[in-house]
Amino acid sequence: MTAMLEMRGVSKRFVGVQALRDVNFTVEAGEIHALVGENGAGKSTLMKVLSGVYPYSSYESAVIFEGEERRFRDINDSEALGIIIIHQELALIPLMSIAENIFLSHPPGRLGIIDRDVVYRHTRDLLAQVGLREHPDTLVTDLGVGKQQLVEIAKALSKRVRLLILDEPTASLNEADSAALLDRLLAFRQQVIASILISHKLNEVARVADRVTVLRDGRTVDSIDCRVQPIEEDRIIRSMVNRDLSHRFPERHARIGEPVLEVKNWSVYHPLHLERQAIKSVDFHVRRGEVVGIAGLMGAGRTEFAMSLFGRSWGRNITGQIALDGREIDLASVPAAIEAGLAYVTEDRKQLGLILADDVRKNITLASLGQVAPRWIIDDIAELKAASDYRTRTRIRCSDVYQETGQLSGGNQQKVVLSKWLMTDPRVLILDEPTRGIDVGAKYEIYCIINELAETGKGIVVISSEMPELLGICDRICVMNDGAFVGEFARGDATQEKIMRAIMRNKASGDAVGGNEMRVGGERP
Repeated sequence: MTAMLEMRGVSKRFVGVQALRDVNFTVEAGEIHALVGENGAGKSTLMKVLSGVYPYSSYESAVIFEGEERRFRDINDSEALGIIIIHQELALIPLMSIAENIFLSHPPGRLGIIDRDVVYRHTRDLLAQVGLREHPDTLVTDLGVGKQQLVEIAKALSKRVRLLILDEPTASLNEADSAALLDRLLAFRQQVIASILISHKLNEVARVADRVTVLRDGRTVDSIDCRVQPIEEDRIIRSMVNRDLSHRFPERHARIGEPVLEVKNWSVYHPLHLERQAIKSVDFHVRRGEVVGIAGLMGAGRTEFAMSLFGRSWGRNITGQIALDGREIDLASVPAAIEAGLAYVTEDRKQLGLILADDVRKNITLASLGQVAPRWIIDDIAELKAASDYRTRTRIRCSDVYQETGQLSGGNQQKVVLSKWLMTDPRVLILDEPTRGIDVGAKYEIYCIINELAETGKGIVVISSEMPELLGICDRICVMNDGAFVGEFARGDATQEKIMRAIMRNKASGDAVGGNEMRVGGERP
């Protein structure tokens, strides 16, 4: 088949860094071409060259699209030809509505007057395509990060797409929403619309890709035609990291002790819709040295539950009891939660977890300034030593702790967030989507850190939309749906099928699932 796109000998250099080295890349009409590699391998840089984010003359390459050489000055040039990119960092305006965000650059209308009826009708159609049940007038700031990703995808679909580039499109989505998006890509293939899929989720790549290209250190190191030979995940991983990963998850030898966190009869109401009960009288506990996973679909209430525990940072009219090490406490604010020994690693590290314009040193010490600021004045030497110690401990790859945090890869940014909260010396650490948007090598390192923390006797709570991850690292998995826990499984009993059955049975009946395997909290020691 004739190539729709050819990129020949792409080389791109930043100050002191060769990001791409003589990369060749082709895409056929109607093809789904997966582009994989570790963070920093050059995937996003290559796509920014293609889409005009990096203008012609800032790189060395010939870009041939539909038989003609193209010299894009900016993203408008590429979009005019139907090349649409959805970046990993969302490009939405929080205080504008969904409809306004989707049609901001190309509003339908006549004589300079926007036809709002057309805007709303098209917005509803687009939201239906991506499976989002929100009113077009809903403000983006009122949506979670997962739903914002769906709005970004709907915005891309509103343009006349010939080649769709998706940079980690499912990183913020649960399995059901991810599957719906992948089905959409398959439908595009039937319409002879080509897609480039950048993803760390190799199971998704295996499901939809026609071809796979692997980048490492800015070079093409492997290419697989999935129509000729089956995809071997081990082969892709070896090519990505240049080493064997005999186990996707590190071995874990759990030593579980007494309960460190106990939550009883916890109820939370929505902060905007006060009549809506988001968390419904739940009980929950974590023991010392235990890793507890919370599974559930998007909207189940997992993040809301975690944030409400962490100093009541989400929700209204919160009631219930929290006990740490058997002593009931009142966590009325975030400082109170930190002081008591609770820490929360947010699902949205770029917006809520880090100050990207600040250096690694300042981000690590941000939640523990009292340790490096005697008499309210920061001791630069003490701050440098603390940040350097945690950089070594969590294996953060950066030039030094004075490097701007926004320049780091996703995996290293996540380690900076972890370091910030580890410096507070928490007794219980809640990790919300801790490996979202990071590669398999960085994921393994995060899993090792989780194991190390559990071995020191800390209680760990992991919220994840990736069931294999929960099954691989957790001692116990609690299942949440519609603001309530509807099931619990010990490590040896948990399977994806059982977890989904608990979720779907509850969705269908509206009642909690009975039976021993569905009881939350298990037996107290």
